[in-house]
Amino acid sequence: MAIDGKMKFYFTNTKNGTIQAPVNPKEITIKQSTDDKTVDVVKLGQINIIGYEKVKEISLELPLPVDVEGVHYVAQGRMLNNAQEFIRWFQNAYVLKSVIRLVVSTTKISFKGKLSSFEYALKNGYADEYVLDITLKEYKPYKAKKIKKKKKKKKVTATKKGKQRTAPPKKIGRGSKVVVNGQLFRNSAGSGPGAIERNATRKISLIAKGAKKPYHITTLTGGARGWVSASSVKGA
Repeated sequence: MAIDGKMKFYFTNTKNGTIQAPVNPKEITIKQSTDDKTVDVVKLGQINIIGYEKVKEISLELPLPVDVEGVHYVAQGRMLNNAQEFIRWFQNAYVLKSVIRLVVSTTKISFKGKLSSFEYALKNGYADEYVLDITLKEYKPYKAKKIKKKKKKKKVTATKKGKQRTAPPKKIGRGSKVVVNGQLFRNSAGSGPGAIERNATRKISLIAKGAKKPYHITTLTGGARGWVSASSVKGA
């Protein structure tokens, strides 16, 4: 067990409660990696696509004397009284999902992370000391941002006098559904005037471009009605 009178390991939880490790761990591992992916490319072979950085991890094993005050090899400083109190401190942090900061004095290690796993055991038949194995995963604060959906503005066009008017309706073509207000005729030349349609929903079946009565209309089910002028038709 490495004992260093200067180097000390401190753990602080979100309630600002700080404890000091009674014995320094033999080693501490800091893991950094990226989320790379290996793919096969024709005529090139495998390539590595570099991904984003993964969260950092710190792993360490803490020796915990069952009776802290009863052994001579503990670090100097204020700490908990026994191994069970240390284990309970980490259990509470795990259950409450607390964020823990690890600071190692005389080094630049100051790591803030979530206790992602921990286990403790009595090893090698030695009943006077537990070994606590913990892993901290880096904590990065984040905040969700609510984005408001923009309302679509009504399309308008400006007249010469500066006034605004709504955009023109869609073009009427063969098969278009329309509203008819006007007199019916036998042919596109305007011969044989007949009945008058009032707010009737019809369908364009034929178009005679340039004719006096250019649109032939039918009912929605296909029943012929007659020819009407362009001014009598409005898009439905």
